[in-house]
Amino acid sequence: MKLLIAFLKLLRWPNLVFIALTQWLFYFIVFFAINHVNPIHFSTFHSHSLLFYLLIFSSVCIAGAGYIINDYFDIQIDAINKPERIVVDQAIKRRWVIVWHLFLSFLGILTSAYVSYKTQKWMIVFINTACVFLLWFYSTHFKRKLIIGNVLIAILTAWVIGVVYFYCGATLIHFNVWNRNVYNYDAKLFYKLTILYSGFAFIVSLIREVVKDMEDMFGDARFNCKTIPI
Repeated sequence: MKLLIAFLKLLRWPNLVFIALTQWLFYFIVFFAINHVNPIHFSTFHSHSLLFYLLIFSSVCIAGAGYIINDYFDIQIDAINKPERIVVDQAIKRRWVIVWHLFLSFLGILTSAYVSYKTQKWMIVFINTACVFLLWFYSTHFKRKLIIGNVLIAILTAWVIGVVYFYCGATLIHFNVWNRNVYNYDAKLFYKLTILYSGFAFIVSLIREVVKDMEDMFGDARFNCKTIPI
């Protein structure tokens, strides 16, 4: 049980819940509202819900892998900033941390590839794969650079909404469920709402990253990080 708790802590499970919840709400609340989906015709979209849950699963896997690799490379800094929250090398050995990172990254990319194959929207798997590499380089390099790391994480947070936007468009076209006699889909409005929500996610995430840098200033300074507060 202790190992499971440590693993969930390593994954930042509350953050993963919010990622899944954000995507679920954006799809089933915002997107459905734009389409004015009548309950009679709900089954048309519901038949493709499993594919959407796989999209959520891929996002959660990639984000979880990112949190894992971040803790792996930040073990010395975390020993100064938050020693009571360290999991790597205390509850879970470093080699298993890497194994879990690789496994979740591969699982996230594989699931994204399946979703892209079914929707023929290959941008999903390409950008999700890029996210895996960007999270790796963030942990090893960009995090210690002025502003770059903060902006990168904010962009990846905004992509949580963006990937749903591309999935929805691909679903309408590829599965041919856009029927003007049934749905009153407003593409421009959906695009504007996507910009609104993803923009909000970007700004809030950027603020959060700066606040975290303020909290971790002492440990970051010891290891020559060039964060905004420093």
